[in-house]
Parts: sequence; structure tokens; C-alpha cells
Amino acid sequence: MENNPLVERLKDAQQSFDSQPGVQNGKSKKNPKPSKAPKAPKEPKTPPAKKEKTPSAPAAPVDPNSMFKEGFLKSVYNEKPAEKVVTRFPPEPNGFLHIGHSKAIAINFGFARYHDGVCYLRFDDTNPEAEEETYFTAIEDMVQWLGFTPYKVTYSSDNFDKLYELAEALIQKDGAYVCECSDEEIKKQRGGEKGTAGPRYACAHRDRPISESLEEFRAMKNSTKYQTREAFLRMKQDITDGNPQMWDLAAYRILEKPHHRTGDKWRIYPTYDFTHCLCDSFEGISHSLCTTEFQLSRVSYEWLCDAVEVYKPMQREYGRLNLTGTVLSKRKLKHLVDSHVVRGWDDPRLYTLIALRRRGVPPGAILAFVNELGVSTALTNIQIVRFEQVVRRYLEQTVPRLMLLLEPIPVIIDNLPDDYVEDIELPFSPKDPAFGAHVVPFTKTVYIDRSDFREVDSKDFFRLAPGKSVGLLKVPFPIKATSFEKDEASGNVIAVHATYEKPEDGSTAFKKPKTYIQWVGSSPSRNSPIRAEVRVFNPLFKSENPDAAEGGYLNDINPNSEEVYPNAMIETGLEEVRKRAPWPEEEGEKDVKKGEAGWETVRFQGLRVGYFCMDREREGGKVVLNRIVSLKEDAGKGS
Repeated sequence: MENNPLVERLKDAQQSFDSQPGVQNGKSKKNPKPSKAPKAPKEPKTPPAKKEKTPSAPAAPVDPNSMFKEGFLKSVYNEKPAEKVVTRFPPEPNGFLHIGHSKAIAINFGFARYHDGVCYLRFDDTNPEAEEETYFTAIEDMVQWLGFTPYKVTYSSDNFDKLYELAEALIQKDGAYVCECSDEEIKKQRGGEKGTAGPRYACAHRDRPISESLEEFRAMKNSTKYQTREAFLRMKQDITDGNPQMWDLAAYRILEKPHHRTGDKWRIYPTYDFTHCLCDSFEGISHSLCTTEFQLSRVSYEWLCDAVEVYKPMQREYGRLNLTGTVLSKRKLKHLVDSHVVRGWDDPRLYTLIALRRRGVPPGAILAFVNELGVSTALTNIQIVRFEQVVRRYLEQTVPRLMLLLEPIPVIIDNLPDDYVEDIELPFSPKDPAFGAHVVPFTKTVYIDRSDFREVDSKDFFRLAPGKSVGLLKVPFPIKATSFEKDEASGNVIAVHATYEKPEDGSTAFKKPKTYIQWVGSSPSRNSPIRAEVRVFNPLFKSENPDAAEGGYLNDINPNSEEVYPNAMIETGLEEVRKRAPWPEEEGEKDVKKGEAGWETVRFQGLRVGYFCMDREREGGKVVLNRIVSLKEDAGKGS
């Protein structure tokens, strides 16, 4: 076994992170909490967010539509039982989606599907400084992978002309003005950083004539009179309101950056607060479902729709999904990637959706996890162990079994001929005959896992030891260890000698061994064994709250987050499992043709070891296997 070397890279990463703006002593500055929010629809009482306890036993399967039949989402629909439900999933294309986004996808697409409606995938592409084509592609790919097909894929930028016309209309209605104040001055107008440092007051440009604001807004668009951050179009809301989302929010700003779809046509771009509600209106969204961080925005959302006299969708907010024991911030994830603490955005130790896919987590397991948690207005803080429980339970029912050896050692069965080959039939599932069976070769030399042999026997050890018999899974008769060889330099056992305890009289009677172990036969003509590098992933962080670690989350990195077994072996049944992938054929993987499925869909249980999938990489010609989850919950994880 080899450990991934992280220590030096962590030192470099910490120094780089500490030098970033907005970071003090390894911790990021937090935004102030907003004030009073609009009321949410009535729903069954939900306790405040708290750490989830690990269930003591697997729960019964959950109805995949239960979150739409009861609780918060049922009350949302009852509040507005639309004849045609239209929703949208509106990500910003400035990063890769993570596990928290899976809840938003499941809610918006699932809510529409349950009510026989439609859901748009709308890219909120109003900030060309942060958007990249790779994010657009990855986001659409993840939506499809989770099993959803958008009614249409749209872009906020599709509406730039229409949005600009409404901005001019808002000015003409005396609902917006051009502000030339500095960032610092605007902050003072809003009462300081937390809104409590001093009295709030109106911008000096708020009462400029409508014609003047219109002229200056056009100058922002058409000339170089103003540069970036020198002028804004602000909405004329209510600076005295207790809600910060009514303190004359910016509607347009100058960004001297070409747009990936509109090129150099625009030098001004609408803000989220101006764009989002209007695009919802243009698309006829019936239920605008978002997380509670936008609860305060509901007031400004409705204010703007009314101000420009367009259809006003109903916005309602649900609690965000947060996974403890990891980080989900785009900025922090980017730093981990750029500092080479992890391999990339799809490193299986991360909780981006592309990382979970590469790790082998099935899309159906993610949806089962979201559905099992349910939906309310409370923030949901969930331990990784709870997520892994759901994944493990899902895989238990849906993937085949194979024999895998992490640290193999040869066992030479001295009383068998050198060319001995016996076909042994193994079921892919001990419980479900529908999985089928396959044949593996039993030969003079077989491999077992190092952990299944001891040089000195003991009463509490039931596997192979000198003078002791053990069964090889599905092989007709046991073997008995007679001797072993050791490497003088390392002291490790390098070979075991044994005899095959087949009765000489031809009878089938024998003393049944107490234990059967996994094994892999050595047969070059049958391409057995298949050699592999196995990567066992452990938590990337040592604590439940990496951000609270002294010195910041980089000081909480687990140096043993990846264990590598470079000389592992697996039986030849892997080839059939690969040909029959995906395992299982569900959600976004159910329509994939046999032989065309991604490597991550080649999933199986390594008997007595864990659940695994194939990785796209090859290491020196060897198969690379990623552990999805352990076979059982690791001791101490759920405590």
C-alpha cells in the first residue's frame, strides 16, 4: 500500500490561501446576516437544523416521490395549484455543481415532473468575467446524468435586448436612476458594512431628472464616458425599508469583457437581482423555487415585476443541503485544485457532482439521498456517513459481486498438476439469480489476500495458517496450509504452500471448513488474474467542520485521504461486468447502450472489501479501481 504525498503541497497551499484578499488567519470574512425575511408558506413544523444522527439500521425504501406528496412542497403546490407547472433550474456557469445542487435539481425538475409540468435549464450568464464553456457543458451533463431532460436549455443572455428595454422603461417610470457614487459611498448609504454603522440615506443622484438618468444610462452602454465601477443603474426602491434587498439595488453595471454568446455587443450587464425575476416572468415560471438565502430577495423580486408591469411568478424558498466534513465553496475547491492537493475538480475525494460520478456513486443513489432527507425551510446539515449509508444501501441491491484482493500472495497447491484447471461457477449475486453467473479458473497456483494468512495460528483466527484448512469460495474442497516462504530483507511472507483436500477415494464427503475466503486463480491463457491499482478514498478532512480548524480548512487536510494498493488483483468476472455495464441501469444511465457506458458505471462489490468502480485512468497498463464506499460503516465514523 502506498500513501498519497500531501504534506508539502499542503504547506504551499496554505501560504497561497492566506495571501488571498478577504482572508484573515486562514478564515474567510463572513457576509452579514440579512434582516427580516418575507413569510414562507405554512407547512408542518420543522425543527431547526442540527447534526443528523446515524440510523442504527437501514431504513425501508423511500417512495421516490414522497417529497412532493407531503410537507413543504405539497404546501407550495396547494398555495398555487397551477394548471401547468413550469419551473426552472438557473445555475451560474462559473463553477462545477456540487452535492448541494443535486437537491435544487431534484426539487425543480422533480416538482415539474410530478405535476406533469416542464422545467427549464436556464444558465444565468450575466457575468462574463467568471463564465467558461466547460462549466456550461458540465452542468448540462450533470442534469442529464441525474435523469432529467430540460424542457428547453435557455440563457439569461437570450434576453439582454428585452432586459435593456425594460431598464429604460423603469427609468422612464421614475423607478431607476444612474448612480456615480464609489463603492465606499454606496456602502455608507446602506448603513455601513452591516447596515448598522450609521443612518441610511439616499444617493445624491437619486433625484436627478428622468431624462438625465436615461441619457447617462445610454452613455454607460454606448460610450466610454464611464469605466468599470464608475456608474451603476440603481433601482429606486425604499432605503428606509428594513429589508436590505430594498436598498436601491444595482440593476446594471459596466463590465469591459466580451460575452461568450453576445461577443462585444454589450459593455453593460444586468445584475442577478434585475435579471432573475424578469427571466422567470418571460418563461412563464409558475413556481420559482430557490434556497432560503434568497428569501429576503422575494420582496425585491415581486417589486420589480410590479414596477415594470410584467407577469409575476410565485417565489418560495426551501432549506439548503449542506454536507459536513467537507468544503463546497467554489473558491476553496478551486484552491484545492490549483494547489494540487487533489487531482482536479473530479477528484473522488471531493463532493462536486463530477467527482461523485468518477468515484462511482450512482445518480439514483444521490436522488434517493435527497428524497430521503425531505424538503423543508430548515438548513439541512448532514454528515458524510449518512450520505454513504444511502449509497451503500443502494449498491447492495443493484451491483454484482466479484473477488478482489488488495494485497495478494500466491498459494501453491503442491498436490495438483502444473496444468490443472477446473472451472468454478460463481453467482454475481448470492440473493438474486437474475444477476446471472460466470466461470473462473481454479488452478495449481491461486492468490489470496495477505490478511487471510497468518504465520502463527490463534483460536480467534479462522482463516489460513500452517496446518489449518480453509475453504476457497465455491471451490469443491478445502485447502490446508503446509508451509510458507519469506523474503529475508523485508520479513514478509511471499508464498504459501498448501494441499488440496480432495478425498482420494473419489467421495465427496469432507469436513466443512469454518471459513471461506476469496481467491483468484493464476491462468495466463484465461487472462487471470486481472492486475489492478486500487484507490481507497478516506475523508479529505479530519474533522466535521474543516472551516473551524485553527488556521483554516487547509490545516484540517487528512494526509491519509487516499490509500493506494498498486498490486491488487481481481477475478476475470470483471470483464463480463464491464460488458454488461451500466450497473444499475437507472436514471441518466438507463438508456446507455451496452459497451458504451462510462468506466464509472462498471460498479461491483469486492467481496469482504467494499464497493468499487473502474476509473478512466490506466496505471502502467493496469486497471484502476476506485472505492465508492466501504462494505460497512467504518468504526467511529458515526459517533
